Amino acid sequence: MSTTPLSRPLGPRSHPWLHWLSRRGHGPLVLFVLAACLVGLSLPLTLPLGPFYWDTVLYLDGGNRVLTGQIPSTDFFAPVGPLGYWLFAGGLRLFSQPQPLLLAHWMMFLVTLPPFLPVLLRVAKERPALAWGLLLPLVFFQLLPLNVEQFSTFPSFDGYGMYNRQVSQVLYVLVAALLFERRAGLLLFAIAWCCTALFLLKITGFIVAGLICLLAFAAGRVPLRVALGAVACFLLVLAGLELRFALVSRYILDIAALVRLNEGGLASRLVQAASIHFGLFGAGCALLVGLLVTQWTSVRERLTVLGARRDLPSLAAVLDQDIVWLIVLLAGGIFFESQNTGDQAFLFLWPLLLRILSGPAGRSLPVLVLVGAVALPPFVNVAHRAARALIGQIYYVDLPLPNLKILAQVNQRPELVERAEVNLDILGRRKETYEAFAEHGQLPIYAMYADLDFQATWLLATDQAVSAIQAFEAREGVRFETIMTLNFTNPFPYLLDRQAPRRIAIGADPSRAVPPPDAETIAAVRGTDLILYPTCPITPANIALRTIYEAGLAGHRTVELSPCWTGYVREGLLENR
Repeated sequence: MSTTPLSRPLGPRSHPWLHWLSRRGHGPLVLFVLAACLVGLSLPLTLPLGPFYWDTVLYLDGGNRVLTGQIPSTDFFAPVGPLGYWLFAGGLRLFSQPQPLLLAHWMMFLVTLPPFLPVLLRVAKERPALAWGLLLPLVFFQLLPLNVEQFSTFPSFDGYGMYNRQVSQVLYVLVAALLFERRAGLLLFAIAWCCTALFLLKITGFIVAGLICLLAFAAGRVPLRVALGAVACFLLVLAGLELRFALVSRYILDIAALVRLNEGGLASRLVQAASIHFGLFGAGCALLVGLLVTQWTSVRERLTVLGARRDLPSLAAVLDQDIVWLIVLLAGGIFFESQNTGDQAFLFLWPLLLRILSGPAGRSLPVLVLVGAVALPPFVNVAHRAARALIGQIYYVDLPLPNLKILAQVNQRPELVERAEVNLDILGRRKETYEAFAEHGQLPIYAMYADLDFQATWLLATDQAVSAIQAFEAREGVRFETIMTLNFTNPFPYLLDRQAPRRIAIGADPSRAVPPPDAETIAAVRGTDLILYPTCPITPANIALRTIYEAGLAGHRTVELSPCWTGYVREGLLENR
């Protein structure tokens, strides 16, 4: 039983507008999407509050630091590369009220489209249906800030996994270029651009890209001159960043520090990643078996030729097969997922799936079914969750957060907002229970940080802190120019138009993302005007951060800013008022 290959375009007998759309509509759709993104970021849109929303603050913190003259890795320790913070800083400068989650997602069109559009438009001239197959998944997943994993049953968008989603989208573009672009100049540009972006986004994505590019080179899809040119361009960019900002060497040192903090347990994480994504990974392995069965004759013939000739063209012919590409992409994908807590997993399989469908294997019904088993579940899952979130927020209310600027552009169910207000009051008056949990190194709820209750309560507490700081400054006649928190995030320099101290880690997870402070870091903490310690609730992580930076707290006076916030105020500041 066979099916029609994906590469067959609509014929001239179809409706004229459908025929035009099929062959010429790719560019106009991209322009429409970009225009819609610009309009959306220009409006004060709100989104349903989702799990780990405070991860978004890492962009606000990093972007605000960039706007105040700090350089990632050089001036502050970050869990990933600098590119996301640079783009977000540009978005903060360009738009007055962008929804931060949308800005963090949509700004990546500036990275994905330059190498992707030339590939897309060339494919569209020869196989317009295939071009639609390449374009629509990328646009769909890049527009929606959702992971394939789900932490909350409430209709909402995911505030976490943004770094990982960005990597998956750039890898999608890289794989599409390697599979469908043969023009040397554009191929060189796409490889250099994507690999540079991935290096500056997240190093694990860069490692996966290196594996994929190595296969493409060995399979004869990337000529030697193109490979050398791409490497030269990549190194030239890094050399420029190093000479201008001393960024690359500091970034590599940060990566080494993160590796030391997270070393060990790779095998267990690989197993965990395979189990979490078993639907995708298992279907991909089943497709691997299906391709081996349907293409066995071709595989055997190429292996026979390689055994007889033992030359590079024969090796390239063996490697440039769908089954080999699928093995490498699945291996790279499972490695990448082993380092993540959420993203658009295995998104970069789509270009290969399209090549399979547009080739001889695409005429096989079993292969077609298996391709659908890989591609459709994440698409249906994300589409379903997006529809629920967009429709459900009709009945949602905005959280009362007058002091939080764009961080306040979220909504949720009225009963959840009311519950968060009650939670904040109870946490401020009944701290003993939570202190007992923290003393035993436990959270009151195992997955507390993913819980919408916590995220909504944390936002209300943050709003309370801004009011408390402003009241203290007015009462004491002081102004805190530098503000730090003993917490995972630090939105206050952005919210109060102040500075964040240099040398301090953002995304401060003491178990895996905060290296031991050196003398320079302790000096920066000691010179900070205000250090905030959240107590609603007290958590093991916050206690650990206070211990890590304890030496820098010397010379600070303890004040109770509010029921949920303790402040460490630099004594010299109070003495000089």
